[in-house]
Amino acid sequence: MTTKSIPQIHRWRAFAVLAVSFFMTIIDLAIVNTALPTIGRALHFSESNLQWVVTAYAITFGGFLLLGGRAADLLGRRRILMVGLAVFTAASLAAGLATNDGFLIAMRGVQGFGAAVVLPAALSIVMNMFTEGAERNKALGLWGGIGAAGATVGLITGGLLTRYVGWEYIFFLNVPIGAAALLLAPRLVPESRLAGVRRRFDPLGAVTVTGALVLLVYTISNAPQVGWGSARTVTLLAVSAALLPAFVAIEARAAAPLMPLRIFRLPTVAVANAVGLLLGGSFFAFIFIGTLYMQQVLGYSALKAGIAWLAASVTSVALAGVAQKLVTRISAGPVMALGMALIGGGILWATQVPVQGQYWSALAGPFFVVGAGTAFAFIPVSIAGLAGVAEQEAGLASGLLNTSQQLGGAIGVAIASTVAATHLNTLLGEGKPAGVALTGGFHWAFWVCGALALLALPVTAALRRRTAAPASLDGAVAALQAEEAIGDVEEITK
Repeated sequence: MTTKSIPQIHRWRAFAVLAVSFFMTIIDLAIVNTALPTIGRALHFSESNLQWVVTAYAITFGGFLLLGGRAADLLGRRRILMVGLAVFTAASLAAGLATNDGFLIAMRGVQGFGAAVVLPAALSIVMNMFTEGAERNKALGLWGGIGAAGATVGLITGGLLTRYVGWEYIFFLNVPIGAAALLLAPRLVPESRLAGVRRRFDPLGAVTVTGALVLLVYTISNAPQVGWGSARTVTLLAVSAALLPAFVAIEARAAAPLMPLRIFRLPTVAVANAVGLLLGGSFFAFIFIGTLYMQQVLGYSALKAGIAWLAASVTSVALAGVAQKLVTRISAGPVMALGMALIGGGILWATQVPVQGQYWSALAGPFFVVGAGTAFAFIPVSIAGLAGVAEQEAGLASGLLNTSQQLGGAIGVAIASTVAATHLNTLLGEGKPAGVALTGGFHWAFWVCGALALLALPVTAALRRRTAAPASLDGAVAALQAEEAIGDVEEITK
């Protein structure tokens, strides 16, 4: 029985297991943010080492996604999913039991590796369970909505758990969820892999791209602390930059490449990854800077800062269904453009937040607008990033898409942090009060985040031009698929 021949009710049960696994890995990107001061006091972190609780996860998560996706295609997607879940769950338990800073940082790195294995395997199973068209768009729409809400839900959950039961439970929470997913996966989730294909790996390609991505995320994440112009930052960026073209050259000649370069000939995939990079860079950096503003300027507690993001999260979830239907009816490009415009506009609105800001007058509006934007951006990016991809490259495509978003997030947070810190020091040097200087630095960081989001608009315009050309897609097939998708949606809504 193929994955697409499974009865519909069983597909959606399997989807629920996969969605929970995905959600668990996504919220762990943000769940520790509001708990960092508490963790730092409990485990005696130095100020310079505390950011590694976040960075260690981001480095291994972003660095191993491509390798995890390809392993899922070749070795079996359910099998690799379960390996990733086991690693992630065990590392979560160990992180919650940590008694010193070094062990917690190491376990966060292992967690990130587990997440990098889980995420592309889960998304490629979803893609192969549902036929391209309305049903797959519905599934990927829900998937994108989960991704959009995951970061803000992580902030809220982190605040609640830290306040009422202890920071350890932000990690212990994953243990029963991961264990349940491991028990249910063999019963509900179908196995799929490349049938009749020799399991050949590309070790040189794997080493170069994983090394380049890990090194790039590491360097960018640490640049605000050691300086963008420092010898270490410049050297490591140069090494990473040299590894990436080396990887491309290896892939062009490899018999069984880790990332076949032909995947970028699909305009939807190329544009979705470009927009995904800018989406991660703008949205994740906005969350990071916005949380700092609420805690450092307005004096919010971890719990209050987490709850403040509820406006964005609820709005995103509420509009996820609308976004999915729009993609099915009019295509991904215009919806993607709308989402990125809303994110950019909402962040630019936040550049007006004052030193003595009130939530409803200063923050609620930008949060609602950005929340709406995430629904109209994450969902079409998720759908377009897998559109037209062959079954044998589903894991690769999902790993590539998530790599773009995570790499964008690392770059965006690093740039925004540097801009905020630089302007803060300038204002302090001019004798400005600390609150005024902090707010001024955050204003500049918001301008950068908003500009990153708006840079996606010309990229989405390129997608509309390319997909409009007959040479880009088989026009007859695309028209038939569109008619079938619209018919399915109308049938569902009757």
